[in-house]
Amino acid sequence: MSDWSELTQEQKQKLQQSLKTRDMWNMDTLETWNAPKALREYVPCGMVGFDKEGSPGKSTIDFREERAVIVCPFYNLDIYGVLHCATRFDFMRYVVLLLERYMKAGYEQSKIHGPRARQLVVLFDMKDFAIRPYTWRPAAELIIYFIKQYEKNYPEILKMCYIINAPKIFSVAFNAIKRFLDEYTMSKINIYKYGSDNWKEHMFKHVDPDIIPKSMGGNCVENGDSKCPSKVVWGGKIPQELYIEQSDEIDCNKEFTETVVANGNKLKLEFEVNSKSFNAKSPVLSWNFRTIDYGIRFGVYSTDATTGERHSEIDLGNVQSNEMDEVGFISTRPNTKYTVVFDNTNSYLRSKRLRYWVSLISELDDNEIELASQEIQREVVPVTEATI
Repeated sequence: MSDWSELTQEQKQKLQQSLKTRDMWNMDTLETWNAPKALREYVPCGMVGFDKEGSPGKSTIDFREERAVIVCPFYNLDIYGVLHCATRFDFMRYVVLLLERYMKAGYEQSKIHGPRARQLVVLFDMKDFAIRPYTWRPAAELIIYFIKQYEKNYPEILKMCYIINAPKIFSVAFNAIKRFLDEYTMSKINIYKYGSDNWKEHMFKHVDPDIIPKSMGGNCVENGDSKCPSKVVWGGKIPQELYIEQSDEIDCNKEFTETVVANGNKLKLEFEVNSKSFNAKSPVLSWNFRTIDYGIRFGVYSTDATTGERHSEIDLGNVQSNEMDEVGFISTRPNTKYTVVFDNTNSYLRSKRLRYWVSLISELDDNEIELASQEIQREVVPVTEATI
């Protein structure tokens, strides 16, 4: 690992961003977290083994086991069901938990095979992919948020990604999200149309087909089951008895305020964090709100008490809080004032009914870490009065 003084400014910023994000996901308690059943049993993915990196022409037994191989029958993800059984933040946290487990396996491999063994090889099967579930805004926002978080925090872990059985409609979805991927990531993604077996020639050069489930084009069968269920969660339609009312869990210990933000107006809530607040640890600014019938613009900015400089913490943007509760949080800095804004100035005809809870809390536990519907931005971006 490089010395801090040897890192470039960009590398330092990325490292600081990663550390802040790890704190946001509450990494210290991630393995002890009791994730919702719908996530554990219906998020389709699994680690099936390791690839074999070796010189061309050598026999398979001479190849070395290196990078973890992850398979994902993505077409079996019931995104609508997932978001009615768990919060969006819980879904993201669960994906991070899986990534951390895969990275841990890679780290153990790297002790034997070197640093490159920490990368992942991923196989996505899209054979029955349908775009309609992702036209639902909460689902689309979640996927975009996940991609942005991946690019910020895990850009180096991907060795190769194979997307197979992609129907024509998949190109529409991929064109919408690829603008959030940088060229380096895009260069590692290979897409194969529905019914094509060309991916096998490329992938099986370094991945043993005997570790890939037969249902996904490999040779692995487990006690007669071609899906290898001990290694791979296959997902599927989530039964409605697992659906929950998110507000039942979120509202229990919070005192909500109900108000109307008139057309052409905005509501501002201010919170000051001084150097003596909450002992040695800075508090977390947390929120939970919902609107009736229509969404609203939402944002958070901070003002440094010493310099008067303003920074955007959450960019002001439209939130479809009439569809699902919007819940999130940011870490805070001492000697800073935070302003939460509910903005209805763009609406000339409609007032917005708002039910909200916003507070500074000393720490987050698993009951308070719910969902982040907007991108929680850790980079501080200067803003002007006209912005918020």
